[in-house]
Amino acid sequence: MQRMPRASTGPEILIRRELHRRGLRYRVNHPRLPGRPDIAFTGARVAVFIDGCFWHACPDHGVLPKNNREWWQSKLSRNVARDREKDAQLDTMGWVAVHIWEHEDPTQAADAIEQLWRSRRQPPPRRPGRTPQPRVV
Repeated sequence: MQRMPRASTGPEILIRRELHRRGLRYRVNHPRLPGRPDIAFTGARVAVFIDGCFWHACPDHGVLPKNNREWWQSKLSRNVARDREKDAQLDTMGWVAVHIWEHEDPTQAADAIEQLWRSRRQPPPRRPGRTPQPRVV
């Protein structure tokens, strides 16, 4: 387990590339947020986790090993419980947690993330004393 990559896995990179291609900018593995989200949109307060099917007990692809089954079941159940705990912590901080399975299509995942980002992003603050001028085209 020590040799498993913690960050920048293949599925993460594919989704990050697609989001970057669309012009979205984000933080990677934000250290000040619970669970260190794989992708964090600080302005919109959206935390994205790309979950591996094995480690997060995917209902479609998650398979328990045959050896030491009880230990693995306990371990994977704890991983899922930890995911829910960090989601609750993020929620109390005003963030939305999004979980994407590693087997999901990166383009479709980016569509969902972008839509959520657009609905939650904050407009830039206006400077006091300045009124916006109408645009003449």
